[in-house]
Amino acid sequence: MDYLNILLPASDGRSYTLKDFQGKKIVLYFYPKDNTSGCTLEAIEFTRLKEEYKRLGYLVIGVSRDSVKSHQKFIADHNLDLLLLSDENEEFVKAFDVLKEKSMYGRKYVGIERSTFILDESGKISKEYRSVNAKEHPSELLCQL
Repeated sequence: MDYLNILLPASDGRSYTLKDFQGKKIVLYFYPKDNTSGCTLEAIEFTRLKEEYKRLGYLVIGVSRDSVKSHQKFIADHNLDLLLLSDENEEFVKAFDVLKEKSMYGRKYVGIERSTFILDESGKISKEYRSVNAKEHPSELLCQL
C-alpha cells in the first residue's frame, strides 16, 4: 500500500497523504479534468450527496492531474463542497493504475479513466469501480455502500 505515503497538495491549501485520513472510510474518486462536462456533473453529484455519504461514515475525496489553482477555480465556479487533490506529477494516479490510453477525434492520448476506490479505515482498497458513468455513479455508489 505504497499509495498511503504519497503527499499531494489539496484544494484547501494543505497537503495530505492517505495516512492523514486513517480511521475514516474514504470514497476516493479519480476524474479526468476540472471544468469539463462529465467531471462537473460528477463533482456536483458528489457534493449534493456529501451528507448522505457522511452519515454512512465516508469522506469523499476527488483526484485529478489538475493544479491546486484549477481545483480552487472548479470549486468556486460550481459551488462544490469537496476536497480535491492535485496529482500533477502522476505518481498517485499511477499507483492506482487509472491512467489509460484513450482516443478522441482519432487522436490517441493518455488520460485518467474515471474510477472510484472505496478505502477502509486502514487505507486498504475494499472495492473499486472503473469506467464509471459521471452523472449516475455517485448515487448508484451510495446505494451499494
